[in-house]
Amino acid sequence: MLAAAGAAWADINVGVTVSATGPAASLGIPEKNTIALMPQTIAGQKVNYIVLDDASDTTKAATNTRRLITEDKVDVILGSTTTPNSLAMIDAVAEAQVPMISMAASARIIEPMDAKRRWVFKTPQNDIMMSLAIAAHMADAGVKTVGFIGFADAYGEGWFQEFSKAAGLKGLNIVASERYNRNDASVTAQVLKLVGAKPDAILIAGSGTPAALPQTGLVERNYTGKVYQTHGVANNDFLRVGGKAVEGTYLPAGPVLVAAQLPASHPLKKSATEYITKYEAAYGKGSVSTFGAHAWDAGLLMSAAVPVALKKAQPGTPAFRAALRDALEQIKELPGAHGIFNMSPGDHLGLDQRARVMVKIEGGAWKYQP
Repeated sequence: MLAAAGAAWADINVGVTVSATGPAASLGIPEKNTIALMPQTIAGQKVNYIVLDDASDTTKAATNTRRLITEDKVDVILGSTTTPNSLAMIDAVAEAQVPMISMAASARIIEPMDAKRRWVFKTPQNDIMMSLAIAAHMADAGVKTVGFIGFADAYGEGWFQEFSKAAGLKGLNIVASERYNRNDASVTAQVLKLVGAKPDAILIAGSGTPAALPQTGLVERNYTGKVYQTHGVANNDFLRVGGKAVEGTYLPAGPVLVAAQLPASHPLKKSATEYITKYEAAYGKGSVSTFGAHAWDAGLLMSAAVPVALKKAQPGTPAFRAALRDALEQIKELPGAHGIFNMSPGDHLGLDQRARVMVKIEGGAWKYQP
């Protein structure tokens, strides 16, 4: 009886690894801030959050994951911030059979579905969804030729693959393709090649403040075509670092970025506003970030799955972790800050076109494009 009573009061341990320092810090800090806003109890069970910084480093992300599993005995892992870090964590969670909810974008994190990825879920919109939004906007604007520059890692490569598909569907011709590293101080050579190809538009596939570097270079070289960025730049730090150089930029983003501008009939208006209100109450007006919202949605998914899993097993056990994974896979019509989640065994993201809007940077602010 004592053993049963002890099991009944077992805490739920949530492991978190985010990039709170390093090149991805502008993404990871709002995610870390958001963890502090998550519920302290779920379905009557106390929740403990163990938060680690992986410093935007893949090796550190994998090390953190193994530590959280072996030392802290976590029931679920939230993280990490970037695609390379999240990919580096998959082996550890699959081996230990601990469910993981990533806050990074690439579809590679959950596709193709296999024995390892069945333990992995994610909250950001897939690259193909956002690529299609960009390609459609380009085509509607009369763009015929496109230059591409992206990170020289899984994020950039994933975007090039998905955008190439979307460009093909919309009859766009990619006339130049360049890469750069997140911590590069200059991209002059790449920018010269892009400008030399004279494309109608250029897509920069980067995230956080490092994505401003190519755009600054394009302005310096007097490039006059349209410039597009990915949803990886949808935070105020990017606006601050990019300044006037990023004026007029188009990008797809989660509705939370422009929630106040959405029509009352928009399906995300209420749930996105709820997150913004809570975050700004804690950290100040104008402090909210789409990246923190990805973490918020991870918390919503976890909170929805825990009560279902508790009916089958107690926290701290392999059975509970398996039940939690199964419950995540069964979530339907859950409104988050970024979209409506409908998970399934074959889809560990569960978002549809309701999860994206087109945005333009005007006057140093985000402007909703109906």
